[in-house]
Amino acid sequence: MTIPSEPALTKLQFYVTTPYKCGYLPDKLAQSLIATPQNLVDANVYNSLIAQGFRRSGKFAYRPHCEHCKACVAVRLILSEFAPTRSQKRAYKQHADLTARILPLNYLQNHFELYSSYQNLRHTEVEVSISTEEKIVEKDEAEQYRQFLCTSNVESLMIEFSDENHQVKIVSVIDVVQDGVSAVYTFYDAADTKASYGTYSIMWLANWTKNLNLPYLYLGYWIKESQKMAYKQNYNPQQKLLSNDWVKE
Repeated sequence: MTIPSEPALTKLQFYVTTPYKCGYLPDKLAQSLIATPQNLVDANVYNSLIAQGFRRSGKFAYRPHCEHCKACVAVRLILSEFAPTRSQKRAYKQHADLTARILPLNYLQNHFELYSSYQNLRHTEVEVSISTEEKIVEKDEAEQYRQFLCTSNVESLMIEFSDENHQVKIVSVIDVVQDGVSAVYTFYDAADTKASYGTYSIMWLANWTKNLNLPYLYLGYWIKESQKMAYKQNYNPQQKLLSNDWVKE
């Protein structure tokens, strides 16, 4: 087992979960490496963890740790060199009328309703890569939402995007880390099939992070065989975490 070894992390313990059904590759089982205890994963510790491929789900810091699979690859966008495609520029212009509000993590009923609608249209369950006793799918949906997106031990924010009628169209949950911003989860009005809300949210976050003078936008895990993750390859140039080194591709 490879675990982080920086001095700031020496009080943490790491354990591998029992296998659970992979949310991205059919007929495969997944496992995760979890950092415990949760209360020690503060902003400083998480800065080191995310640089080594960890992600956050609620108060859990985890990374894939599958015995026979290395498909999950952490990726981050190099903002100083980011070259948007024509379609990405078009999506950004298409939704230029949206108003962004930066909010603390909090449960808001209209956010939850948008999240529920998004899940019903796009997913059968929340894609949370933690397993068994920690996995929150058995809780009622509102409590699941609270634990997944409204709790954190690190510097986290919600970015709310509303239209001219004050209807919330997109919510992005992000973590601000030492060298960038991590896109934790984004949900949006998936019923509007003519919109490009997913692309717009990444474009907005890229610009916002660059304005903060931070070099990277962390996009989570890319999986070559997963259609759900294919869109991440459209944002370039990026670095992939390969054999514990960030490599530009």
